[in-house]
Amino acid sequence: MRNRIRELRTKLNITQEELAKKAHVRRETIVFLEQGKYNPSLKLAHDVAAALKTTVDKLFYFED
Repeated sequence: MRNRIRELRTKLNITQEELAKKAHVRRETIVFLEQGKYNPSLKLAHDVAAALKTTVDKLFYFED
């Protein structure tokens, strides 16, 4: 599973730390998500998407 977290975070000009606070997680969680090393729960995916002002299906996607 791939994501657009870094791309959208950069467009909104927020740091990993700021995103982590908005999503109620540690900064390390955002780092791992951006690197694709962690697959989030549905709740976390929703919280991150909401913090980035997007939807889960626009934030996360599968590559063929």
